[in-house]
Amino acid sequence: MKRIFGIFLFMGGMVTVTFAQKVAAAKVPASVKTAFAKNHPGIKEDWEMEKKNYEAEFTLNGKETSEVYTTTGFLIETEVSIKSSEFPAAVLAKLKGMKIAESAKITKADGTVKYEAEVKGRDLLFDANGNRVKP
Repeated sequence: MKRIFGIFLFMGGMVTVTFAQKVAAAKVPASVKTAFAKNHPGIKEDWEMEKKNYEAEFTLNGKETSEVYTTTGFLIETEVSIKSSEFPAAVLAKLKGMKIAESAKITKADGTVKYEAEVKGRDLLFDANGNRVKP
């Protein structure tokens, strides 16, 4: 029984490690830190690795925000926490009756906007018209 518990504990830890890892600011490339500082002068951020990119987490205008940058400092996307009531009506219609744990608006570098709703531990993504989209 202890062995099974140990295996599950190890697997859970591995899943956590693969999703995001904290990174000390000193290990973030200068190009990434410079790009972030240019976009948000004076803002304090925490860094994580997201796959091979760098994710800055910070508070902006009272909202939890994160931005993902490539190693060269190119901004890939910005994610801002929002209230689920701020979703477009078409998205709200698709989520009717579901309990939403977290909600966010994701804006890609090309201006494309997606809405993310965490439902039953899964992230569901929608476009502004309420169509499900893949991550």
